[in-house]
Amino acid sequence: MDISIARKRLEGMLADLNRSIAILKGESPEPGGSDYDHHPADAGTSLSDADRSEAALEAMEGHRSVVLAALSRLESGLYGQCVGCGKPVPEGRLEALPDAARCVVCQARHDRARR
Repeated sequence: MDISIARKRLEGMLADLNRSIAILKGESPEPGGSDYDHHPADAGTSLSDADRSEAALEAMEGHRSVVLAALSRLESGLYGQCVGCGKPVPEGRLEALPDAARCVVCQARHDRARR
């Protein structure tokens, strides 16, 4: 993948994630906030919404760190090189996932180890 295209895609992904995180942080209920104005039956719904918001925020922040790591690899000249085995990450994989850090084999190994 052309480095300038990869950079544009990664920077676009980062900008989208930053916007989404900012929106979610602005909309998520504050911890310890008052439920005084809410009907007691709404407490379960509020907790569920807060849990969903927290999970989404955590996922987005995790993805943001992956994109930042890909940008760092790009800056250091290591973009497109598998962090597991050092071999080139296939072009098609980088086109589909510009933030991919591993080849398919190493990614599968990494995923199995995380389970």
